[in-house]
Amino acid sequence: MTSPRDVFAAQFAVVFRRPWPVWGAAILVAATNVFLFAFDRPFTASDGVRNWGDWVLTGLGVVKRSDLVAPWLYSGSLLNLGVAAGALVAALLSRDFALRVPARGELAKGAIGGAMLGVGAMLALGCNIGGFFSAVSALSLSGFGMMIGLAAGAFVGLRYLVWEMQHRPRWSRGAARVYLAASEGSSRQPVIGLVLLIVLLAIPFAYSAQGHGARGLFLLFGAVFGVVFQRSRLCLVRAFREPFMTGDAEHTRAAALAIVVSMLGFAILKFTDLKDKGEWVFPAAGAGALLGGLVFGIGMILTGGCGAGSIWRMGEGQVKLWVAVITFSLGASLTRLALTQTGLLQKLGVAVFLPSVLGWAGAVGLVILVMLAWAAVATWNEATGKLSLS
Repeated sequence: MTSPRDVFAAQFAVVFRRPWPVWGAAILVAATNVFLFAFDRPFTASDGVRNWGDWVLTGLGVVKRSDLVAPWLYSGSLLNLGVAAGALVAALLSRDFALRVPARGELAKGAIGGAMLGVGAMLALGCNIGGFFSAVSALSLSGFGMMIGLAAGAFVGLRYLVWEMQHRPRWSRGAARVYLAASEGSSRQPVIGLVLLIVLLAIPFAYSAQGHGARGLFLLFGAVFGVVFQRSRLCLVRAFREPFMTGDAEHTRAAALAIVVSMLGFAILKFTDLKDKGEWVFPAAGAGALLGGLVFGIGMILTGGCGAGSIWRMGEGQVKLWVAVITFSLGASLTRLALTQTGLLQKLGVAVFLPSVLGWAGAVGLVILVMLAWAAVATWNEATGKLSLS
């Protein structure tokens, strides 16, 4: 007779011992993004990361911001902290957590790539999540501009890595060091993860007791994203990188599906006037989205993580991504400051809400058509290898 403990162990193994299907994760991410938008705002990583950079540089006297909100009260920051915490909890429960310190060359690429993430995100007025994924979902033309830039940046970044491996292999040579990894026989990681999960679930009550109930919910939304990303390894970097590198199209198809599902939810909210039609429609359709996507795309290849990807990988102990997030935050803060002071912030592009130009049916149809084409080209390449660099 099967005991309740055996049943629980079997179910726990399904959730935390095996990877989650990427397709299912894509639908979960899209649905969570729609709920988050209905609650307040869609998901983006760069906004919260820039808040961290602003906070540090303000403390050092480099930036002067009288309206700066503390990271523990800023919605974007709390979303990112939730992503990192959710990924940490999931990694501990699945015994995947370890401090992974790469070679110095990889750390340098993390620092350079992270700074490029910050620059690109500010030019496009959002990272690959906010400026592409959520922007396309919100039917903003700028999202398609950043998509083109991201694809070009991923190609350029991979061409550089191929060159480096062929001509300067010593730059990233050296074994990675791993600390605190779970042992083969037993580990306390799941116990620690369970304790942290309880703490994470209790934090929103503490916020509510201080009159900041909504702030605690942002933390939980972020934690959901973090758990899903960590367990499924769903990653927009892989969606743009793998077709050029290995030919694998699984993450490209999953990303295309997630965007279609998210877009349909956003469209319903806007069409029914539950959300303002202009919300998350960025004035970056033009040079801002294209150039920002290009710079961000190169940066995400160098770091091995994008906006959200860098944060959830940081949560599971990837030290290279810790470095990347630090330079990401500082790069975003300084770039935003430069764009504001030079007046270039108002010259990045125009705000185009696609239904205003194409009608609702045309705009929704365009997003579906582009996502189908993206998935189809990646699937064709998976079979033929025509676009792969290897």
